[in-house]
Amino acid sequence: MPTNILMPALSPTMEKGNLAKWLKKEGDKVKSGDIIAEIETDKATMEYEAADEGTLAKIVVPEGTQDVAVNSVIAVLANEGEDVKEAASVAKAEAPKPVPEKAPEKKPEGQPQPAPSAPSSPKGGRISTPVTQPHPPPRSGEGGAAQAAPGGVVSHGNRIFSSPLARRLAKESGIDLSRLSGSGPHGRVIARDIEEAKSGKALRAPAAVPPSAGTPAIAPAMSDQQTLSLFAEGSYDLVPHDSMRRTIAQRLTAAAQSMPVFYLTVDCDIGKLVAAREEINALAPKGEGGKPAYKLSVNDFVVKALALALQRVPQTNVSWTEAAMVKHKHSDIGVAVALPFGLITPIVHQAELKPLSVISNEMKDLAARAKEKKLKPHEYQGGSSSVSNLGMYGIKEFTAVINPPQSTILAVGTGEERAVVRNGKIEVATLMSVTLACDHRSIDGALGAELIGAFKTLIENPVMMVV
Repeated sequence: MPTNILMPALSPTMEKGNLAKWLKKEGDKVKSGDIIAEIETDKATMEYEAADEGTLAKIVVPEGTQDVAVNSVIAVLANEGEDVKEAASVAKAEAPKPVPEKAPEKKPEGQPQPAPSAPSSPKGGRISTPVTQPHPPPRSGEGGAAQAAPGGVVSHGNRIFSSPLARRLAKESGIDLSRLSGSGPHGRVIARDIEEAKSGKALRAPAAVPPSAGTPAIAPAMSDQQTLSLFAEGSYDLVPHDSMRRTIAQRLTAAAQSMPVFYLTVDCDIGKLVAAREEINALAPKGEGGKPAYKLSVNDFVVKALALALQRVPQTNVSWTEAAMVKHKHSDIGVAVALPFGLITPIVHQAELKPLSVISNEMKDLAARAKEKKLKPHEYQGGSSSVSNLGMYGIKEFTAVINPPQSTILAVGTGEERAVVRNGKIEVATLMSVTLACDHRSIDGALGAELIGAFKTLIENPVMMVV
């Protein structure tokens, strides 16, 4: 029986990807371990290795196809001794055809929906699919009280109080009633509110809805249509989001909504660091063509100092889960790298054990491969903390968003000469402001202060990083 080759899941969170390139063509022999295709995710381009042997009978999904769902059939492999043409014809007959969308059939409230059928496995079996259980209907007396809907509009259950004319005008204008504060009796939305909303005056961020047990209160955002209605027609261009930008938006939104964060800022005197960096780089051994074996940057020292600080204050080298605290044994430090198409954070694993020269060369390699989307998932997923450095842009001080599941991130500003008072005298020193963001669920204020204090000690005395 022919073997279906499925779209792989290259990371735990991957739901779809792009089939960038086929490296085998129909009729080619395939051995286990052969690279048969390149799969592009939001952050990397990965090589797809064949798991079975045979002949590539049919390519179901052509190269260049976008948004191919994980576990969908992308090709068919004829096993040893099987007829290739027959396997290809079977694949053609079974290839999924687009189904026109139709309006969902209305079901009585509370009636369970049928479970979706499970997709086929490569061997013709079935892959189990989790089935979402329907919410049971409310018992008598539940869910019947009037409650505040988003935007302060009074609602009863899922109904928003509004006049018939207001509802008709809102529908014609594409305006979400839940975004309005009604000016009628008892907060009722009336026609005047719709007219003001059309001009952009009445639209406002909705108030938080009292959440159900265990659910955070999340205010719905303005719809695309509502947002565009605020700008003059012809005054803008629409640039569709790519998959990386969507992933960044989703992760940072989730972090902002679920993570209580506090910030700690200190000024670090990096005079000794600057002098040590210059001396180390000047004495670096030369390789082929007279090229130095390494060239340290200030950020390399920052990565090393943060890694050692996490080891000195191990209670901060953690990740939060609802069931338990994850205590990391090593300091795996992510470093934010800006790309033309987004942002990625490659990770220097076990940074506390690596010399500065190794960290420097490793980061250069990671950054170069990140720009080519050649990183592997383990090279940018996970980690115990991160560094975001905007000093090269002249930014003095800023705060960064923590990258889940990490509990901290260090925002690094530029190093600059500033006037300081020492022993009652004004002197010039090279200072660098850094701000530590901490997840308050896993790190308390005093612990955060210990961590940034340990970092300050190390970065101001770089000789301590080599002993």
